[in-house]
Amino acid sequence: MTLTAWNDAAAQLTAPGALFAWSIQGVNGIPMRVFDNAPGSLRDLFAGTAAHGEADYLVYRDERMSYAVAHRQVRALAAWLAEHGGVGPGDRVAISMRNYPEWIISYWAVVSMGAVVVGMNAWWTAAEMAYGLDDSAPKVLVIDGERWERLASLDDRPEMPVVITRCDEELPPEVIRWSDTVADPDPPGLPDVAIDPDDDLCVFYTSGTTGFPKGAVMTHRAAVHNVMNMGFYSMALGMINQKEPMARDQRDQPAGLVCVPLFHVTGCNCYLHPTTAVGGKLVLMYRWDATEALKLIDAERPSTLAAVPAMSREIVLHPDFDRFDTTSLGSLGGGGSPLHPDLVDKISRSIPSGNPGTGYGLTETSGVVTMNVGPIYKGKPTTVGPPLPTVEAKVVDDRGTELPSGQPGELLVRSPIVIRGYLNKPEATAEAIVDGWLHTGDVAVIDEDGFIAIVDRAKDLVIRGGENIACAEVENAIYQHDAVAEAIVFAVPDERLGEVPGTAVVLRPGRDLDAAGLRAHLDGRLAPYKIPAHIWFQETPLPRNASGKYLKRQVRDELLSP
Repeated sequence: MTLTAWNDAAAQLTAPGALFAWSIQGVNGIPMRVFDNAPGSLRDLFAGTAAHGEADYLVYRDERMSYAVAHRQVRALAAWLAEHGGVGPGDRVAISMRNYPEWIISYWAVVSMGAVVVGMNAWWTAAEMAYGLDDSAPKVLVIDGERWERLASLDDRPEMPVVITRCDEELPPEVIRWSDTVADPDPPGLPDVAIDPDDDLCVFYTSGTTGFPKGAVMTHRAAVHNVMNMGFYSMALGMINQKEPMARDQRDQPAGLVCVPLFHVTGCNCYLHPTTAVGGKLVLMYRWDATEALKLIDAERPSTLAAVPAMSREIVLHPDFDRFDTTSLGSLGGGGSPLHPDLVDKISRSIPSGNPGTGYGLTETSGVVTMNVGPIYKGKPTTVGPPLPTVEAKVVDDRGTELPSGQPGELLVRSPIVIRGYLNKPEATAEAIVDGWLHTGDVAVIDEDGFIAIVDRAKDLVIRGGENIACAEVENAIYQHDAVAEAIVFAVPDERLGEVPGTAVVLRPGRDLDAAGLRAHLDGRLAPYKIPAHIWFQETPLPRNASGKYLKRQVRDELLSP
């Protein structure tokens, strides 16, 4: 019954003339499914939210900012960037900070003037920050005090105008304080620029199996279509439920609690964009803390959480859970890693209105490929859902031949949501995107109803609480210790974070090294979250296959066996 209801809702919402109607159009020469009613750019989407005026937009600790104030600051910062930073259409501006309100103001100012955001990972070390800046070559860097202290420690850092926020320290004269860039009480309108749907919007860095961060270049069309795909799913779910998809009072303003970084597609494209589009309120946290999250859910009444499954687990298992009002939540789950079956049951029992949900997406898809929430999820609990309206999906064998339903193969997707490519990496782009089809590197099965199940991960990554860690990057850092002869890095299951990195190490004859010494070696070479949580020293060489590749799965299974 639920599957029939889903198909009926999808057909109605995408019928010719309907809100989510689509047609085949050329996107950079490739025929794709494109929404007929899509806004032309993300600037257009943000401009429409000015009508929300004095309604709350951003909440951070004891700070509250209305839509009216946010739009004024966006215009002021855009004017400053144009006049003092020389920023114009196509230029890049890097943002490096925690989830402060200034991150969001900076984002909308940059994209609304036709420039390109570079979302820097706030966990990066100083060396990693320097790499990102060198690779993306932004005209201006907007940064918080904590990350500025990290970057300023470098003897040779990239030179560019720097705007700093949340910093009480004395600064060099070339560094501009945030307050000076948004001080104009009556700033001019946004620059009058023409933005094509396929213009660059943003660069987010993603770990790849090579170990070197790659800048995924997203377009306005990709981000807009992700918002519309998510809007379609929300409306379809509402039609199935015969009510609003989020269990909240109709008088309440939509709200979302943002628990994940804004420099990733989950926090930015899948929460910042759609929540802003509907005039919602975004509640920000300094850092993840389950107790603080429960307090904010009670006080601010969010209907959704931008979270990874580990966070949802900590919420429903919190010893003081029953002390807080969580009835505003309409869904609970998370992205970035699989939703374990036991967590589905815990969510259903703890939050009756909180439909468990999952989905699938990548940085390279600018958001979600599939969604699976509530009654649809309960009907297909082993899947991540069906492809969203403007997404085509198929699975192929090693020769690229499409496989029939029920057979596992690499998942390929084609859609306007796929990135334009990787910044400064044409070879990697050509390898990942072929004739418009993105090779996800994930092994999947598509069932007879078109629902996708992810059965394995081909990419050599550890997903720690939603953060991708390239095993090769960690291995490279381990090998920099001259006592190490062999090393492999792999995922170790973790109850709280889903996965953490583990490593098996073989030392050179006659050399000594313990776990503490190896971690001390990695400190400063890797961001703390990338340093292995489990370290095994092996007495014999690591096993390899005929081609000389390490048998990682065999080693991992042997080490983790009871």
